[in-house]
Formats: sequence, structure tokens, C-alpha cells
Amino acid sequence: MRKLLHGRRDRGKIVFASTSVPASSGHEPREFLATSSKVAPKLRRGEFSLQPALQLFPTVSLPDDKFHDHCGVFAVYGHPEASKLVYLGLYALQHRGQESAGIAVSDGESLTCHKEMGRVVEIFTPETLASLNGPHAIGHTRYSTAGDTVVKNAQPLMVSCQKGQVALAHNGNLVNASTIRRDLESRGDIFQTTSDTEVILHYLARSKHTGIPESLADALDRVDGAYTLVALFKDSIYGIRDPRGFRPLTLGKLDGAYVLASETCAFDLINATPIRDIEPGEMVILDKRGVTSLRFAPPAKPAQCIFEHVYFSRPDSVVFGRSVQTSREQLGRFLAKQHPVDADMIVPVPDSGVPAATGFSEESGIPMKMALIRNHYIGRTFIEPSQAIRDFSVKLKLNPVRSLLEGKRVVLVDDSIIRGTTSRKIVRIVREGGAKEVHMRISCPPTISPCYYGIDTPTRKELIASTHSVEEIRQYIGADSLGYLSLDSLRKAVGDTEDRYCMACYTASYPTVVQEPLLALRQRD
Repeated sequence: MRKLLHGRRDRGKIVFASTSVPASSGHEPREFLATSSKVAPKLRRGEFSLQPALQLFPTVSLPDDKFHDHCGVFAVYGHPEASKLVYLGLYALQHRGQESAGIAVSDGESLTCHKEMGRVVEIFTPETLASLNGPHAIGHTRYSTAGDTVVKNAQPLMVSCQKGQVALAHNGNLVNASTIRRDLESRGDIFQTTSDTEVILHYLARSKHTGIPESLADALDRVDGAYTLVALFKDSIYGIRDPRGFRPLTLGKLDGAYVLASETCAFDLINATPIRDIEPGEMVILDKRGVTSLRFAPPAKPAQCIFEHVYFSRPDSVVFGRSVQTSREQLGRFLAKQHPVDADMIVPVPDSGVPAATGFSEESGIPMKMALIRNHYIGRTFIEPSQAIRDFSVKLKLNPVRSLLEGKRVVLVDDSIIRGTTSRKIVRIVREGGAKEVHMRISCPPTISPCYYGIDTPTRKELIASTHSVEEIRQYIGADSLGYLSLDSLRKAVGDTEDRYCMACYTASYPTVVQEPLLALRQRD
């Protein structure tokens, strides 16, 4: 296939611009090293290889029995060190995606983009950041929910078209992407990625409008689902939230510059001041005139993602106008009221269970102890001894403090149970640590339905609560008792008095029509 060069424009067609993505970055995830079938290169004197160890012992991947958020976005307009600030913003948002990251920057005349597989600190070396010059920049950190886990799907996606150069970063998932992609391909459009985000760029390029705001609004009128977007043009940045407001986006200010972020914790790191949330259905334009606000879609029933407060967002963020820490402590308080238990200590499952455990402890009067210690320095795969170790993947992450647990009645507090496999192992290692009783309390309702709006969820059959009762789950995980927070208590804990949250993962009641390709993917056995 003939390679399309950076900057070329075709009428009504999209032409992908070249980016500085190396063929082999040296930052591929560690599991690639462990499973590579390539012949190991010859070593020079003084070098060593792990290959002999890999041949002697099997590797084990570390599955994480949690929902994973899709992505985090960050943008800076009008700062001489824009790329460095975006780097720091992405670092603060790393919890929202660890598979790939990218930064696009504009010097006022043209755009440059660098993206790779791996984590932010691995990708953006001082040399790389020095090459990203310009006062305007956007960034993205990704955990794939639509599209393959390959570097071509890393964002921002940067293209050249009739509207000029544009780089786009997307947090969310489009529920009609498969259908409209097939339609575009039938008209001759060529796609360069398998990401749902690319369809927005194709419609932007096809729009008959000459103005960028009108063209973006035209493109967004064709898509449905969850999208928080930051788009970079040569002299402006656009921040956009879908009409239902599934995902958060906040506007802030740093000296004379403007910033956009998925979470306010990213502002704290760079000393930016939050101004306000971007409203659902709003498009803000950051340019030399300052901040311009436009409405590109009529109001829709709000559907803010409840899991932002249950698990995804950092506790030190303010999301949807509410402190995440406050919400999670309230979840624990309501959980203690709803499912009291006679126990000697409350033990959070670190790190996500800590705020709810704090609230549970304060409400119940039972002291909280950090009797599970998390290892924060683990990778994605490990070499396991040939003699299998039971619960190896969990023991790498968590270790019980036996001096605290021995002979005690323990309440484990966690944010969710997805498949149940990890909870089962945690209960077992706490018992092996000497606990006399182990009670499990979960600070959300049973998760019975897959998500189609940008969360990496298992199929319906893999969600243990979709096919098992609470008592059956209790027996499976081996706890003495199991209690979930009710849906009504969840709403009260997050202050939802106006029915503004999407709770489809607990109710199977979806705020949009979900098209067949996605249903088939997530509903399959």
C-alpha cells in the first residue's frame, strides 16, 4: 500500500499524518518479552539475558478482577511548556489507563505527535519532551475498550484533512461505531485504526461546513454513546462532553494558560485552579480570544457514570462537582448501616477499598487496620517457580499481616466483585493469616450487566452476580457473610437526588440504544 505523507489533503477524504511512533520503542510491556517467539539476539560482553530463566520457569500473567476505565485526557492552551505540563497531567491520570499514552503539540503552524505503548514515565523521556515544542498540547492515556491493544490505536489520533491538521483524544465509547464505520467503508473511506474514535475524524473531514465548530458539531451529530474529547488544531483546543455527560471533563487555569482534564487531581500536580466542569452537550473553544462556550446538542437525560465515584477516579479528585473521597466514605457509612456485623476490625482491600472502609469503621465504631499490605512495584507478568504456588497472582499483590489477623473477626471492605476469583483468593489468604472469621462487604450493588460506554467489562456470563445469588457468591468466595450496598443507598451516598447517574451495570437499564455488534460481544457465553 502506498504510504500517505504527512500534510497531504484529499477532498472529503481523511489522510493520516505521520507520527513519531518508533517501530520498536523499547518500552513494550514486559509480557511481550516473556512470550516473544523471536530468536534472542546475541549478547555482547557484559550483557545478560532473562531468557534462560524464562525457559526454566513458566510466566504468569496478573489478571486484575476489576473494571478498567478507558482513558484519561489532558490539554493545555497557551503555555510555553505545554508538553511538559501535559506530561505531568497524564502522569496524574495514569490510573485511568496504562497500556499506551501520547502527546500532540502545536507550535501555531503545525502539529507534532508522539505516542507509544507503555506508561507515561517510560514513554516521555526528557529528549522526547524536548522535541515536542509549542504552546498548545493535548494528551491521552489509554486502556483499550474498543479496538486492539496496538500502537496504531494509541491516541491522540492525528490527521490532515480539508479542515487542516487535527489531533483528537477520546475518553469513552461510541455505541454505534461499528454500524457507521461499515457505512463509511462502503463509501470508500479507508480506516487506519480499529479504534471507534476514528469515525469522528472521518465525519469531521466529510463535513460540508467550513468552520471547525460547525464541522465538529456535524460529526458528533452522527455518533452516539460516551465521549469526552479534547481536539487540537494549529491555533486552538476544543473540549467536548457528550449530551448525557457520561465522562467528566473540567476546565482550569494556570497563570495565563487554560487547561482541561478528566480529573481535578491532575490540576493539583501543576498548581492549576479548577474553574468549572464542562457541561453535557457543551463545546468549549480555547484560543487567543480566551474561552468560548457553544452548545452543539440539545439537552438529554443525564447519565453520569456512577463507577467514577465507586472506583475509577482518584479519591483526591472532584468529579461531577463532588469529592470522590466524600462519596466513598459515605458508601462505607451506608454499608455499615445496611449490613452491620460483630467484628474486631475493618480491613480494607487496598488501595480502592480504603475510603469505604474508613466510612464503615467510623459508622460502626469498629477500628480499621491495614492488615493487607499491597506491593506497589509489581509488573504485569512474573516468572513462577515450577512448583505452583496457590493464589500466586494475589500473593504478589497483597500480603496479610498475621500479627493483626490472628484470632480476629475481620470485615473485608472492597469496592466491587466482578468475577469473584480475586475475592475468593483474598478471603483465603486472610484466613490463612489467622483470621477466625472473614466477612465481606462490598460498597456497591451486585454488578449484573456489561458496560457499553467505555469500561472494559467482562461478558455477562463472566459477571458472577449475573448468574448467582448473593448466597451463592458468598459460598464461592468462602466468606462467613457477604453484604452488598443497595441501589438506593448508593444514590444517597453520591448525593444523587435528581437521577443523574448511569447505573446500567447494576440495573441492565441502558440510557442509549446499544447496537447489535456490541451486544453480541458482551452478551456472548
